Amino acid sequence: MENFRAIFYAPYYAMQSLELYAREGLDVELVTSDTPGEAISHLINGTIDLTWAGPMRVMLARDQDADSPLVSFAEVVSRDPFFLIGKCKPFKLSELAHLRFATVSEVPTPWMCLQQDLRDNGVDPQMLKKVSDRTMATNYEALSDGHLDVMQAFEPFASMAEMDQVGNVLYAAASRGPTVYTAFIATRTRAASYREAFAAMTRALANMEKWLYNHSATELAEAVAPFFSRIPKELLALSLHRYREAGLWAREPAMSREGFSRLGLSFFSGGSLSRPPVYEECVWECPA
Repeated sequence: MENFRAIFYAPYYAMQSLELYAREGLDVELVTSDTPGEAISHLINGTIDLTWAGPMRVMLARDQDADSPLVSFAEVVSRDPFFLIGKCKPFKLSELAHLRFATVSEVPTPWMCLQQDLRDNGVDPQMLKKVSDRTMATNYEALSDGHLDVMQAFEPFASMAEMDQVGNVLYAAASRGPTVYTAFIATRTRAASYREAFAAMTRALANMEKWLYNHSATELAEAVAPFFSRIPKELLALSLHRYREAGLWAREPAMSREGFSRLGLSFFSGGSLSRPPVYEECVWECPA
């Protein structure tokens, strides 16, 4: 089950369209979820075998229950895919305290990671008077109308803003460095039962990650276009090019300890975790 439909998840859709699972002898059925994080409950009740999402889902579950069955493996999105968009150039993160600013409301990770970036720049996130209860689409309208100075969003909003002359990328969170943003999530029981199948999926992913950096964003856009029928192909290709140039996607499936630690620190400092997460407790070492 997909987490939700997003451009930065392109490698997962490309694995389907390029039939990389089939080359490993697998028949993988992709089903949709209605809301971000919904797939976790389906993992627990056994409705599905696997999902992709932020390892923070595993971190949070483990923090709340030491016997949580969830594990994460096979890194795909290795850097933060969100941006700050506006017309406030030159721009420093410290200026957000004095600007009309809107964060992402749909999922928690973008703000958790950004608040740590603010701390790293000597800014207390609590000092920001931010809008935090509106969708990215609504915030884009507010930015367009001049009712916001800066908004946080992922692609295609960054490329749309430039095309529409609404704003520019002021800060790319990917520039922070490794932050494990997305990987497969399963239960330990399923991981044991489908050990060979999950290993085959990981091999398919490794082939996908090689493909990503040996092909253009235009070729990737062609591969995933059926999953984004409402986004013009030019805009889709621009969005994917920005992500590719930022090194957004991992080059190998092994989960980065550095990226895991950064994500865990962000949720710990933001108050969502009672202690920093432990890599060995949350990550399943999938066989090659």
